[in-house]
Amino acid sequence: MPAISKAQQKAAGAALAAKRGETKVGDLDGAARSMYDSMDEAELEKMASTSRKDKPEHDANS
Repeated sequence: MPAISKAQQKAAGAALAAKRGETKVGDLDGAARSMYDSMDEAELEKMASTSRKDKPEHDANS
């Protein structure tokens, strides 16, 4: 599932880094922590790799 906003893409990238051991899980909060807990590495990779071009800063539906 691709990210629908820049904020979602950034949160997925932070969660992915924690899954890979590149950052501390304790440094995650909010959406990034939720994504870390609920998504596997492949899902996070797909969301984090979404281009930010033409994406809104935040999802208008949240």
